[in-house]
Amino acid sequence: MIEKRFWRGKRVFLTGHTGFKGSWLSLWLDSLGAKVTGYALDPPTQPSMFELCKLSELTQSIIADIRDQKKLTKALYQAKPEIVIHMAAQPLVRRSYLQPVETYAVNVMGTINLFEAVRKCPSVKTVIIVTSDKCYENIERGKGKGARGNGFKETDPLGGYDPYSSSKACQEIITAAYRSSYFNPRAYKQHGVAVASVRAGNVIGGGDWAEDRLIPDYIRSVLRNQSMVVRNPAAIRPWQHVLAPLSGYIILAQKLYSNGSKYAEAWNFGPDKSDAKPVEWVINKLCEKWREGTCQIDKRKHPHEANYLKLDCTKAKIRLKWRPKWKLDQALGKVIEWTKAYKNKEDMREISLQQIGEYMI
Repeated sequence: MIEKRFWRGKRVFLTGHTGFKGSWLSLWLDSLGAKVTGYALDPPTQPSMFELCKLSELTQSIIADIRDQKKLTKALYQAKPEIVIHMAAQPLVRRSYLQPVETYAVNVMGTINLFEAVRKCPSVKTVIIVTSDKCYENIERGKGKGARGNGFKETDPLGGYDPYSSSKACQEIITAAYRSSYFNPRAYKQHGVAVASVRAGNVIGGGDWAEDRLIPDYIRSVLRNQSMVVRNPAAIRPWQHVLAPLSGYIILAQKLYSNGSKYAEAWNFGPDKSDAKPVEWVINKLCEKWREGTCQIDKRKHPHEANYLKLDCTKAKIRLKWRPKWKLDQALGKVIEWTKAYKNKEDMREISLQQIGEYMI
């Protein structure tokens, strides 16, 4: 359960606050009463959720690079946060094929820089590192663990076919190493810092304008009155509204802060099994709900992406009492609702806060 009283006045340092997920989390934390300091590059897209919701008015926004260790350390120390949530990343699989060095520099060294800054900041009590569901070794056997069985568990092997996925596996290994070496749960009374990692993927929601993502590509095609090109219609993904994993991060942060080492580990946050759907199903549902849009299949050869991916979130459901509140059908409706409001030039901060309020009921 999200506790508004807990967050009132809490100092939070959020990297990647100008991105899609970071913008939603910034707005949510501010609405709970937290004092958010954000550290990120300029918004990665135009338009952007960050600018549409005027989030620079609500957060102490530091525009800087996670690869700049000196600047990051100074910013963290000056903010004096109690809770750190690390979301800054190069988040796209296809871009990682084109820019592998940037991908590893941001995702791997950026995480190390963050941990080094935390080590020098005595105010920090809680650290959450946001990775991805693609951090698992996905060999897609068809019947084995993490394939067409119950999904990947937090204890399954890490890996990655492409630079992005492997960089996220590296983040998990780095997090585990820093937790063992510097913030060991067995010595929690001495250092007082609880460290966890969170794995989620294929989040959808209003305000996502990224390239090479299914929902944003569909929205752009509708707004431009163009036909959408679909790359992998049979690929199955664990679709979930962005507020679902973010609610998990918020609940986990509460637990880490209040109970220390008991929750300092890796966590999956994904949808129920019934919401792992093929790309083609999602596009057809969007067209049905919006009553606009056409698509065509791109038969050209593309870089490898996993065809089947699913998470086992049993641990989060049992130990954190967390679960996604919106089924995929409702989540898609919320995306359309948000986008139509944007198209009608409505107040997007108010629309977004309204959806956050509806999710919390």
